[in-house]
Amino acid sequence: MQNPQLSPEQLPQHIAIIMDGNGRWAKAQGKPRVFGHKNGVAAVRKTISASAKLGIKAITLFAFSSENWRRPEEEVGVLMELFITVLTTEVKKLHKNNLRLRVIGDTARFNDRLRSKIAQAEALTENNTGMVVNIAANYGGKWDITEATKALAAKVAAGELQASEITEELITQHLTMSDLPEVDLMIRTSGECRISNFMLWQMAYAELYFTPIYWPEFDENSLIEAVTWFVNRERRFGCTGEQIKALMESE
Repeated sequence: MQNPQLSPEQLPQHIAIIMDGNGRWAKAQGKPRVFGHKNGVAAVRKTISASAKLGIKAITLFAFSSENWRRPEEEVGVLMELFITVLTTEVKKLHKNNLRLRVIGDTARFNDRLRSKIAQAEALTENNTGMVVNIAANYGGKWDITEATKALAAKVAAGELQASEITEELITQHLTMSDLPEVDLMIRTSGECRISNFMLWQMAYAELYFTPIYWPEFDENSLIEAVTWFVNRERRFGCTGEQIKALMESE
C-alpha cells in the first residue's frame, strides 16, 4: 500500500555525488581508463535530468578533486579535454532546460581555454531559475574552508571584524555554495566508503549513501534507489521507488 504522506518537501534539497569507478569499469571491459571517463558523461546527463524532474534544488558533482593532479599526466590531459568538450555540448542543454551551471574549485590551475569555457558556460546560464548544477573541479573541502578562513582573517587584519565575532554562520557565508542549502544526501559509487575531502563543511549533516555500482552504470533508477533510501532514513516510513517515480512524473 502506497503511503500518501510523501511530498516533494521530503526529498533531499541538495544532492552531492562522488562519481567513482570510471577507470575500474573500463578496466573490467579491457578498455583504457579514458573509455570509462567518456562513458561517465552519459551517467552525468541521466543524473542531472532525473534530479531536475524530481525538483531537487541543487546537485553537486565531484568531477576532479585537487588530489587528481597526482594521476598520470596523460589521463589528466584527457580529463581536461573531456571537460572542455562536455562544457561546450552540455551547457546548451542545461540552458534550454532552465538549469544553472556553476563550477566550484580552484580553477587557477586550468589553462586559459578551459577557464574561458567555464566563464562562458556560467554566464550563459546565470539567470536561469531551475536546479543549480555545481561541477566541483580542482576542488577540495579543506581548500574551501582554508579560503574562507583567509577571507575572514583579512577582514580581521583590516579591522573590519573582531576575531570574537567569527561564527559558524559567518564561515558558511564565505564558503563556495553559501547561497544553497547544505547537502542532505551524498552518494558515492563504486563501493568506496569515504568522502575523499569533498564538501567537508557542507556535508556535516548529510546522509551518506554508498553503492557498489560503477559510475558509468549509474542511471535514473540508481538515483531513485538512493533517494528512496534517503526518505526512509529521514522519515522512518516505508517509502517505495514507485512513489518517487510518481513524484517525478508529476513535476
